[in-house]
Amino acid sequence: MTDNRYETGKKAMEELFSQEVRKGMEGMKDISPDLWEMIVSFGFGDLYSRQALSFSQREIVTITSLITQGAFDQLRVHLQAALNVGLSKEEIIEVIIHCAGYVGFPKAVQAMGIAGEVFEEHADSSSE
Repeated sequence: MTDNRYETGKKAMEELFSQEVRKGMEGMKDISPDLWEMIVSFGFGDLYSRQALSFSQREIVTITSLITQGAFDQLRVHLQAALNVGLSKEEIIEVIIHCAGYVGFPKAVQAMGIAGEVFEEHADSSSE
């Protein structure tokens, strides 16, 4: 588990996610070390670490995909990651509004509600 892909993935995750979020994600290790290895090595070591797109561009793709799937638990951590890598609140809102035309209003409305909560949490943590 210490190959270059895994280490690259860990570094990407450190840039994207807070220590608290990473700690929560690491619970997967206890359930399935193999799936954890895949998430870190492939998801973040191979995919997120490619050079053609920035982390913020990748988060736009990820947010859109998660809204499309209705994967709202995952959406929450990726909205936090999007803010961490420089997407603005306004850009995130626009992505969600744009999704309404493709995935429907129920998913967009749910995503916007989650975004509002994440924005509040981010504002609270920024002012500390």
